[in-house]
Amino acid sequence: MVLRWLLAATHLLGFGIGLGAVWARARSIASHPFDQAALRRTFAADSWWGVSALLLIGSGLWRLLGSTEKPTAYYLSNHLFYTKMAFLGGILLLELRPMVTLIRWRVLVAKGTEPDPAPAAAIARISYLQALLLIGMVLAATAMARGLG
Repeated sequence: MVLRWLLAATHLLGFGIGLGAVWARARSIASHPFDQAALRRTFAADSWWGVSALLLIGSGLWRLLGSTEKPTAYYLSNHLFYTKMAFLGGILLLELRPMVTLIRWRVLVAKGTEPDPAPAAAIARISYLQALLLIGMVLAATAMARGLG
């Protein structure tokens, strides 16, 4: 009973942290001027976005494969589960460019070099789109929790 509660709470916190983090990343990377303070905010928000991914994916897999809430078969026979996974897949595919770019930027900043801000606008757009997909995941998850699908 306590494990079910903790896993559900962790999963929900992952959504909340993720939405705040990806939105903050979009706003900070699109800020003008794009200076050292904006870079620090962007890197911090990106780190929280990564934490949210660990929380969501880790607790989600545990709930799915551990049958702590519902049997695995419930999820695998529910079209809303596949919708939620499609949203997750979209988020992960969209994350490739921001992840690679921000890793490169972190290395450059650690070396004392200014990164090229040209990709910033695209990463901001991607981040806003990811926020929308994350909201779609929440809608699918809450519908599933109420027996829909």
